[in-house]
Amino acid sequence: MSVAGITETVQYLTFKLAEEIFAFDVAKVREILELTSITKVPQTPEFMRGVINLRGSVVPVIDLRLNFGMQCTEQTVNTCIIVVEVNLTGEILVLGVLADSVQEVVEMEPDHIEPPPQLGTKLNTEFIKGMGKVENDFVMILDIDKVFSSEELTDIQGNTAA
Repeated sequence: MSVAGITETVQYLTFKLAEEIFAFDVAKVREILELTSITKVPQTPEFMRGVINLRGSVVPVIDLRLNFGMQCTEQTVNTCIIVVEVNLTGEILVLGVLADSVQEVVEMEPDHIEPPPQLGTKLNTEFIKGMGKVENDFVMILDIDKVFSSEELTDIQGNTAA
């Protein structure tokens, strides 16, 4: 049983947060950066770690671990920033997402992707496109456009506007 909306083989960038493996559609990924100095912006949500200078552009950096209720990402030799494009009501917002480590780019056939688990009505799993399987591990395929609410993204965009 495949997931509605995923009709062709897609390449995904897999990465780790804690011990869990997640993935973004590679079409949404601009680049992967080594961890660099992040400038904290006052009065921003806790999950927004700050901003970086990416070739003269201000890019907000998000800690998905905090957004997902995990502990703050710790800096290690493998910690990196995945720069992604998020569609905010028709406008493209460039964000950096902290990851414990980047794994690999994998291709997944639509029939190897299961729908996200139904965890009751109180838990929002709308941001999970599906559950893929790579070797013996489950991979949560994220819809980066739905990970953050439009209010959160508007706040982030407003806090980084120069």
